Amino acid sequence: MAEAARIVRTLEKPTWIMARRQTEARGRRGKVWDSPRGNFSATLICRPQATPHEAAKRSFLAANALFESLAIFVDRTKLALKWPNDVLLSGGKVAGILLESSGKGPYVDWLAIGVGVNLVSAPPGDGAAFRPVSLAGEGGEKVRPEDFLTVLASNFATQEGKWETFGFPRIREDWLRHAARLGEEITARTGKETVRGLFDTVDQDGNLILITARGPRSIAAAEVYF
Repeated sequence: MAEAARIVRTLEKPTWIMARRQTEARGRRGKVWDSPRGNFSATLICRPQATPHEAAKRSFLAANALFESLAIFVDRTKLALKWPNDVLLSGGKVAGILLESSGKGPYVDWLAIGVGVNLVSAPPGDGAAFRPVSLAGEGGEKVRPEDFLTVLASNFATQEGKWETFGFPRIREDWLRHAARLGEEITARTGKETVRGLFDTVDQDGNLILITARGPRSIAAAEVYF
């Protein structure tokens, strides 16, 4: 992500950057993301003609591409997408997505979509809400980071084509098809409150919709637990 921000001004088209090793890997909200050699860490840097709100929706596009990529190497019925941007394998966290952008006007100047996947090993995960797992550890095929990037870039291009042709509604539809715990009770912690309710859907703005005892709640950002 740091390298993407550093070189974005020199790029003329969307570009993938892959790290063979990271010493300062990070996740959402500044959390540490362990990235040992053999696992996958890459960032797509691009300049979409999009508002910050529209750019943020691309996390769902990335999640769909990541799901389809992992499904090539492991039984897809073991995979699920956790709102807002994690991929679960056999109930454990196998991959995460991080978005960063920059811009002072109505549109973002650039958008960086970072992807981390535990291909060969998973960190200890002490105290983690979802146990870290790896593709190899859950019976998936062995795959080199370089080869995984080829698959991911192809699936990402497919999702981009769907976005351009059908818009976010199609991306949302695909995402919901693989959503973890859809129709079940989950807990969302926003930092200000904890909300428990039935996971009803994700709306056209990408917000989580929970049916609570007080009625429907729309949640824009939170950590989800179940």
